[in-house]
Amino acid sequence: MQESNLWQRYAQLLDRVEKPSRYLGQEWGSVTPAEKREADYHAVLVYPDTYEIGQANQAIAILYDCLNADERVYCERAYLPWIDMIALMRAHDLPLASLETYTPVRDFDFVGITLPHELCATNVLEFLDLSGIPLHAGERTEDDPLVFGGGPCAYNPEPFAPFFDAIFVGEGEEVDLEAALRHRELKGRGASRAQILRELSRIEGVYVPGLYDVEEHVIRDDHLAAGSRGYTTVTPRDADVPARVEKRIIRDFDALNALPRQIVPYCELVHDRLAIEILRGCNRGCRFCQAGMIYRPVRERNADTVIAAVMDGLSSTGYDEVSLTSLSSTDHSTIERMLRRLNHSFSQTGKSVSLPSQRVDALGVELARLAAGEKKGSLTLAPEAGTQRMRDVINKGVSEEDLMRAVTSAVEEGWRGFKLYFMIGLPGETDEDVAGIGALCRRVYAAAKNAVPEGEPRNIRLNVSVALFIPKAMTPFQWDRQISLSEIAHRIDVLRASFPKKGITLHWHDSDTSYVEAVLARGGRECAELVEEAWRRGARFDAWTEQFTFAAWEQAGDVCGVPIMQRANCEYEEGAPLPWSHISAGVSEEFLRAERARAHAESLTPDCTFANCAQCGVCPLYGMTNVIEGTRVLRGERS
Repeated sequence: MQESNLWQRYAQLLDRVEKPSRYLGQEWGSVTPAEKREADYHAVLVYPDTYEIGQANQAIAILYDCLNADERVYCERAYLPWIDMIALMRAHDLPLASLETYTPVRDFDFVGITLPHELCATNVLEFLDLSGIPLHAGERTEDDPLVFGGGPCAYNPEPFAPFFDAIFVGEGEEVDLEAALRHRELKGRGASRAQILRELSRIEGVYVPGLYDVEEHVIRDDHLAAGSRGYTTVTPRDADVPARVEKRIIRDFDALNALPRQIVPYCELVHDRLAIEILRGCNRGCRFCQAGMIYRPVRERNADTVIAAVMDGLSSTGYDEVSLTSLSSTDHSTIERMLRRLNHSFSQTGKSVSLPSQRVDALGVELARLAAGEKKGSLTLAPEAGTQRMRDVINKGVSEEDLMRAVTSAVEEGWRGFKLYFMIGLPGETDEDVAGIGALCRRVYAAAKNAVPEGEPRNIRLNVSVALFIPKAMTPFQWDRQISLSEIAHRIDVLRASFPKKGITLHWHDSDTSYVEAVLARGGRECAELVEEAWRRGARFDAWTEQFTFAAWEQAGDVCGVPIMQRANCEYEEGAPLPWSHISAGVSEEFLRAERARAHAESLTPDCTFANCAQCGVCPLYGMTNVIEGTRVLRGERS
C-alpha cells in the first residue's frame, strides 16, 4: 500500500487536538511500504483504545511482527482516536485510517481487533463506525473487510459475537497468519464471503459466530427483576461446524521470537520501556483468576534467549529500562540467575530491569536485592484476601508469614514503598474476612517500619487497593454471583473502619464499572444488544473513569431487558449450559466444579509445577506438559 492523501487532511487537524503525537505514525521501527512491495494482502491490527495504551500492548507487538514476517502480508496498526479527534473526524467526514500509510481501515482485507477486557466493547463499535464498516457481520458485503477478534474476551465471545466475522480463541502467533493466508488464497480463487468464513471455521481456534444458532435459557434467581431476559447459548447450525472450539496454543514457546519488532513512539506510553515475555501460563490455580486457567500450561523461556533479547532490544530502541513480563515473573525457575546477569551487565550504565508481577511467596531476601538493582520504587504484592481462611477459599496458597517475609526482606534491601492488592465480594466472604484486610495491612505496616535499619528514617509508604470480585468464564467461580450494591456499601464500611486514619492509603474500585464488566464477562449473545444500545446512548471509553457513564448502561439494560445490577447478581446452575460452553480453554468443567467444591471446603490445590498433576485436563488434551527450565522452589528460599 502507498501512503494515501488522507494524511494531509488529518495533518490539518493536529494543532486542534490533545497529544497530536498519537496520530503521526512513521515511528522508528514501524514497517514501511518500501519493505512490503511484494505484499498483496493487507492487514491492520487494532487496539480499541488510545495510542499510548495500545502501542504498549505486548500482544499487538507480537502479532504485528508475526504477520509482517510473511512477505505476502503487509500488516499495519490502528488505534481509537481520543474524543477530541473523533469529534473532528466526524465533523470533517474523515474515515479512520492506519498509522503506517493512512489507508482507510475499510480498505484492508483483514481487520484484527484485540479484546483485552470487557469494558472495551463500546470502543469496538465506535471503531467500526468511524471506519465506515457495518457494525454487524451479517450486514457486510463482499466489498467489506473481514473483521476478526481475539484476546482474553474470546473465552466468552458472545457479547461481542455479532460484530465479528470470526473470533480467534487462544494464542494468536500461528492462527492469525494461518487465517490471513487462507483468506488470501480463497479470495484469490473468487470465493464468496460466506464460503471463506465456512472454510476459516475449520481452522483450529477459529470461531465463526454466524454459523451458530442462539437458544435462550431461563435464569432462576431471586435477584433478577421481573421480565428480565434469560441468557443465551449457541449451537452449530450444520454438522461440519465444530460444536466446541478449542483454543489455539503455542507448544514451543521458546522457539518464538523473544524480541518482536520494536517501534519507538514519539510520545510517552503507559508502559514506556522495553518488555520481554519470559514465561507464559500459570498453574497456581487461584480460583478467581481467569488468566491462570486460560493460559495453561506453564512454558518458560530459556534464560539465554531472554538475555539476548534484552540486550538487543535495549540497544536497538534506546530504552534504559526493561520489564520481564509474565503473569508472575518471579515464578520463572531461573529468575534469580537472569537478574544477576542483567544487573551485572547494567552496572554503571544507568540501565535497569523491573519485574511487574512479583509473587508473595517467591520474594525472598536475594530476589528482593536483585529485583530492581539500584532502582527501588514501589513494590507490588497481591495477597488478595485479609484472612488465611479466605486465602484458602480462593486457593491463593500464601500465608501471612510469606507476606511478612517478602515485605521485611524488601525493606532490608532498601525498598520503602509498597502496593498491596485485595478483593472484596469473593464467594464465602464474611465481615470478619473484610475487616481482616485492614488488620493485615496494619501488621504489614508495623513490620515494615520495624525492619528499617537503625538510624534510617522509617518513612514507609503503604498503598492498598481493593477491587470488587468479578466472576469470569473458565474459572471455578464462573457460576457465582457478584454481590449487590447494598452488600458492597456495607463491606466498604467494614473495610474503612478496619484501617487506621493515618499511615496507610486506601483506595477501592468503582462498583458501577465492575457491574458492567460482570454482565459482559458472564452474559450471552443477548448482551450484544446491550452493548450496542449503550453505545448509541453515548457509552465509549468505559475503562476511563472520567468517561464512564453508568446511566447509559442502565438505560440500555432497561430497553434490552438485561438489567445491569440484577444480572450481575445472578448465579448460574452447575450442569446447565453456559454462554461460553462452546468455547474450550482446555481446562475441564469437571475440574472447575471440583475446585469450586474445594473452595467451599476451604481446601487447597497445589500448583502442579511444584507437586503432582491437579487433573485440570489441559496437558493430555493438547499433548503437552509444563516446560520448566530449572527447578521451581517456594517460600522465598531459592538456590
